[in-house]
Formats: sequence, C-alpha cells, structure tokens
Amino acid sequence: MRNRDLSTAMAIMLLRTLAFFTLAVNLATCQSFIGVNYGQVADNLPPPSATAKLLQSTSIQKVRLYGSDPAIIKALANTGVGIVIGAANGDIPGLASDQNFAKSWIDANVAPFYPASNIILITVGNEVLTSGDQGLISQLVPAIQNVQNSLDSASLGGKIKVSTVHSMAVLKQSEPPSSGSFDPGFGDVMKWLLAFNSATGSPFAINPYPYFAYRSDPRPETLAFCLFQPNGGRFDSKTNIKYMNMFDAQVDAIRSALDSMGAKNVEIVVAETGWPYKGDSNEVGPSVENAKAYNGNLIAHLRSMAGTPLMPGKSVDTYLFALYDENLKPGPGSERAFGLFKPDLTMTYDVGLSKTRQTPSTPSSTPSTPSTSPSTPSAVPKTPVNPSAPKPKKAAWCLPKAGVSDPQLQANIDYVCGHGFDCSPIQQGGACFEPNTVQSHAAYAMNLLYQTAGGDPWNCDFSQTATLSSNNPSYDGCHYPGGST
Repeated sequence: MRNRDLSTAMAIMLLRTLAFFTLAVNLATCQSFIGVNYGQVADNLPPPSATAKLLQSTSIQKVRLYGSDPAIIKALANTGVGIVIGAANGDIPGLASDQNFAKSWIDANVAPFYPASNIILITVGNEVLTSGDQGLISQLVPAIQNVQNSLDSASLGGKIKVSTVHSMAVLKQSEPPSSGSFDPGFGDVMKWLLAFNSATGSPFAINPYPYFAYRSDPRPETLAFCLFQPNGGRFDSKTNIKYMNMFDAQVDAIRSALDSMGAKNVEIVVAETGWPYKGDSNEVGPSVENAKAYNGNLIAHLRSMAGTPLMPGKSVDTYLFALYDENLKPGPGSERAFGLFKPDLTMTYDVGLSKTRQTPSTPSSTPSTPSTSPSTPSAVPKTPVNPSAPKPKKAAWCLPKAGVSDPQLQANIDYVCGHGFDCSPIQQGGACFEPNTVQSHAAYAMNLLYQTAGGDPWNCDFSQTATLSSNNPSYDGCHYPGGST
C-alpha cells in the first residue's frame, strides 16, 4: 500500500509539474502576435547587441528586418525572438532568373544562422505589386518560388515561410469591409501568389495604416475611428457588422478579398502599422498623443484576443512600425518620427511594451487635432476621480447599464483584458465563457477591474456605461468577485 501511495503521489507531482510548465509556455507565447519593424535608414542606431537586450526586456516577440544584416541576425541568436528577413526589390530579377542565385542568397543569409537565430519568414520584395514596375511585378512569383526551392533543398522548406508584402492599395475596393476586392489589374500574378500562399502555408502580408486614412479625411470622427476611441462606428450592411475602428475594417477588407479569391485558408500578417509622433507643421495627424493612442490601443486590442469581426477570437500577427526613428529617411518630417524607442534605448512614449509594465504610464486619451477641431473622447473607459462620493456599505458588483450597445461593451472588454487583467474565465473553455455574449463577458470584465482596483465607486464608470448592483451576478460554475466597498 505504501508503494502504491508513493507512486500515486509521484504521479500527482509529475502532473502538477507538467501543468506548471504548460502554463509557463502558454504565458511565454501569449503575446507572440506582437512584433516590430527594425529599419536601418539611420546613422545613429545603437549596436545590435544593445537592441537584442532591449527587445528581451519587452513583450515584443518578433522582429522584421527589411534586409538580412548578419550582425542583427547574430545578435538575436538564442533569444527566441522570431526574425523576418527580407530580399530587396533589387534582388528580385536575380532571384527570379537564376536558381543558383537564390541558393547563394539562402546560403549567405539563412543557413549560417538558423536555427540559433529563429528566422521564421523571408519576404521577397516590399509593395512590389503597387510599384508600377511591370518587369518587377512579372518576376515576383518566380523569385518567390526559387527562394522556396532553395529552402526545400536545404531541408528548411517546412520551417521557414516565404511571402511578399503588400500595401493596402492592392485593393480595388475596401469599404465596406465585406466588399473588399483586389484590383483586377493584378490578374494572374495575384492568383499565382495566393496559390503559392495556400500551398505552402505562408501568410499574406499587408501594410495597413489608419494614419494615412485619417490624413486623407481629417475629421474628428475619423480620428477617433482610427485611434480605437469612442465613435459612432461604421456599419457594413451586408454583414450587419458595425466596425468601431479602422484597423479591424482594413484587415477585414483584406480578409474579404482573400475569401473572394478562394484563399480562405491563407492567414493575414500585418507587416507594418504605426503612427508618427511628430511631423512638419503642414502635416495633419502626427503628435505624441495620437501616436500613443494608436499604438497603445492597438496593443490593448491585440492582447484582448478579440480579433476582428470576420476573424474573431485570435489576434493577427502585427509588426509595429517602428522600433527606432530612421533619421536619414527622405520625405516629410513624419517619415523620420515613427520610433517607439530612442537611440539611447529609452521609450519615446510608453505604450505598455515593457515586461515590467504591461500598461501605459498614463491613459491614451484625447487625440491631438488642429486647434479648430473639437476634442474627441478617450478610448479608455473614463472613471472620474471623486473620493468624496458616498460608498455603498453592502456587497456590490460593477455591471453594464441597461441599453448599452455591444460595440461599447466590447470596447470595455478590450480595455480590461488588454491591460493585464486575467480574462481567462471568459475565454473559450473558461468557467464564465458561457453564455457567449458580449453582455455577459463585459459584465465579468468590468466587475473584475472594479474589484481589483479596490472597489471604489469611481472605478465603476466606464464612460457612463456601468452601474453598481447589490445583486450577485455569479451563476453555477462562474464566480464574480465581489465584496463590501
């Protein structure tokens, strides 16, 4: 009996150990969807080794290079950071016409570093289809195929994917998102690309920039829509979906275009997106406030795992633009002001990327608009600080008010779950996942923030969408934290 008891105890300990390591792995990979672009058009960047240490201090799990700088690839060895490397547009003719050139490219830029350096994707060219260079466009697919052939020959074909990166201009139509369709002028080239993506499991990589959408339509309501801030939304009558932010609308337009081409199994990767924090005096939109609001709220949205309306429940891999400013870039001032970090490795502004701090230092609130424009309300559910307010003496729970719309409640969920609170009970498989409604999930999330923040009435406001209740909303199997305030 003692031996049997000992065996049982050891088995229990082993299961607990395995469960702990499974949890650790899940936590370590839970933000693998956050990446960053590492451009090098600058003469003041820190050494690659310093950048590698910086990245390890953040929740950034992937880095996209526009080239294949060996010093950077080496510096990222054994860090676990996923690396996207790029073959330049100028490499495409050689890659397309000569399989040996493609083999030499892999031999020089991949083979010496992999697997210590975790190269996960090779992008062949950047925004080639919308470049207007018909020669380059016609050579794109052969170049991609030759790179894939060289990976296969090196037994790396199933480990490293190959694709190219597109601008949003590949779409002929994008509004409403359900009508998203590719420009028919790309014809067979797009069909061949999508066939390659589908056959190899490589992603369709895009560069959506709500910033440019606002720049072409600089109304306050457009700015709020672009910055994930409260707004009236945009209704898609075909799907009966009201979109509450431009990012989801742009990504879903690509999803619709892919589906219409029969590429429903091809995943989307956001290769670039960002917002400049300063620009020239005649530029509309750049400011620290707007950049912090866009990037901070985007990160919170990704962390919420809400997904997009057409791709719910998962976050698209998204590479923020950019890690550093590139001070040698030509063009308007905004082109040199996208960096999340300065060359001295300090933050340009805080969007909650540090591992020691997963929420911004201050809420991303009012967007910065020209002085003639009215201010726009914050995306952060406002809770007015009023310590003198009377506190209920009995147990209370923070719940949604009657009549609040689902989009506003979803914004509350995104805020809570995107700022470090444990929303696992309302995720699939969690004790409070059912009923699977926005109303029910919002009730849990809003109460979670209220109770965790100390149960003060001013923490139950959520832009006037919440109220305190003495009725315990807990139900069989699902416990809502609650207590006396």
